[in-house]
Amino acid sequence: MPERLLYLLNVSNPGHLSADSGFTFAELLTSAWADAGVEVTVGAPVPVGDERVRFVATASPATKYRARLAPDLDGLASVVREVRPQAVVVNQIEAAPAVRAALVEAGVDALVAGYCHYLPFSFDNGERLCLDPSLDDGGLGRSILLAFVGGLAACDRVLVHSATAASWTSTVAARMGVDLGEKLHVVPAPRDERLVRDPSDALVPDGIATGVYNHRLYAHYGTREFTDLARRLTAGSPVRLTVLDLLGDRSPERIRLDSSPERFRAELASLDGVMVDSDRGDRLRYRELLAGAHFGLAPLRPGCPWSMSVIDCQGMGLPVVGPRTGWPAEHIADDLLFDTPDDAVRIVTRLATDPAFYLAQAKQAHDSTALLSPALVAARYLEALR
Repeated sequence: MPERLLYLLNVSNPGHLSADSGFTFAELLTSAWADAGVEVTVGAPVPVGDERVRFVATASPATKYRARLAPDLDGLASVVREVRPQAVVVNQIEAAPAVRAALVEAGVDALVAGYCHYLPFSFDNGERLCLDPSLDDGGLGRSILLAFVGGLAACDRVLVHSATAASWTSTVAARMGVDLGEKLHVVPAPRDERLVRDPSDALVPDGIATGVYNHRLYAHYGTREFTDLARRLTAGSPVRLTVLDLLGDRSPERIRLDSSPERFRAELASLDGVMVDSDRGDRLRYRELLAGAHFGLAPLRPGCPWSMSVIDCQGMGLPVVGPRTGWPAEHIADDLLFDTPDDAVRIVTRLATDPAFYLAQAKQAHDSTALLSPALVAARYLEALR
């Protein structure tokens, strides 16, 4: 186990940290590592909350492309010289070659572990490689993919969220001549213990059920497909939906790159049976909004390798209904997976009208997160770094 660990974190939305899953995980994991006796330093634009975790400020990239294509090598070398870590965790996998170069410049011998927090690609059912459209502005998608694979090559360990992500990552690496060998480890992200309750405390529907959709409203998250499904659910079944606007008011620069969240937010707010609400960046309010729902909906994003928002719902004892694709098909109970909108309507209608079925699914959802406590995930992380 490394005694000194440097955790390099790119915060994509420093003005709205509650919507930044990477920051949430950093807070949970670094605190658990401190409990385990590890000397942890976080290099990030903002500090985590645990005072035992040392903080070194790093520059916040202005865009998602700068985060991937223009790492601050001078800054990285400076942090490495100061901390002299035994292991470095790189949460922006494309920056791993720059981290390796910084270690060489600083004369520091440290293990480099890349955490594939976001995959810029997926595979469809026919095993066709699909570039992530959110990272393909100006045709940059293939360059981002190559940068991602370059990051894999620079790592001593490669960590992914799920078996789905492991399969996709190893396949794309092999196609581009990078042998991950024994470097690849599945280490799921931790659940937030603030968002956990006994499933027996869940609200059992009495003929009408409220569903919550707590995912970012980008087009590439499948929001168009969800909007169409929302119309079907609220018109054809005893269901009402609450859509959480997790992004809030975004900067003009972000809107210029992708205005789909604003468009979908307005369209969803106009639908009968759909309410758009916000946690206002308050974790307690977020918990209350989840606690007031009966079930969750997984994102309809075709290439979903994992979802923090699904885990949030399940930890609260909310059954999550999702498409039979990607990670949802790996993780969600089979009785809650759908292939067509009609299947989805049937499932949510049963949740609303069959208390025994609902209670069984609520317990199974909660139990599916039992091994995701921060302490257990932090231990798996350290085991992978040996």
